[in-house]
Amino acid sequence: MTLVTSRRVTEGDRRWLERAVALAWQARERGDHPFGALLVLPGGGLLEALNSVVTGADPTGHAETNLVRLAGKADRASLSGSVLYTSTEPCAMCAGAIYWSGIGRVVFALSEEGLAGMVEEEEGVPPLRLPSREVFARGGRSIVVDGPVGLVSATAVHEGFWA
Repeated sequence: MTLVTSRRVTEGDRRWLERAVALAWQARERGDHPFGALLVLPGGGLLEALNSVVTGADPTGHAETNLVRLAGKADRASLSGSVLYTSTEPCAMCAGAIYWSGIGRVVFALSEEGLAGMVEEEEGVPPLRLPSREVFARGGRSIVVDGPVGLVSATAVHEGFWA
């Protein structure tokens, strides 16, 4: 079983989360679901991704999964020291991708529970209520998980979208 731990969320973490929310706004503005994520690599490398479910006609085009695909080109050892910041808690699919990628820490703003309170269903399908910590806990490596981090902007990007 994976040891899921947490650290203190810093002001730097909050700034990266605000950037993830800005990416979520970009996704929303182009017609996709409002989710954004970024990966800070050791040594200062940065990768960013938006949700592309609608524009990519791909139900797996979540921001975090798109980000993991980009990060797959990086050295696996560097991924263990990287931090993934996301506007909303990773779903079960994205948590699985994060687990398999080797990323070492995840920081999220809005919780899956908070999102589920705003989304009754998506194209006839109710939300999958499975927190990322539960997915990570079933694995065999440690992942640091911090969140939810209360950002008004992380809720605002969803307001009026799912109605």
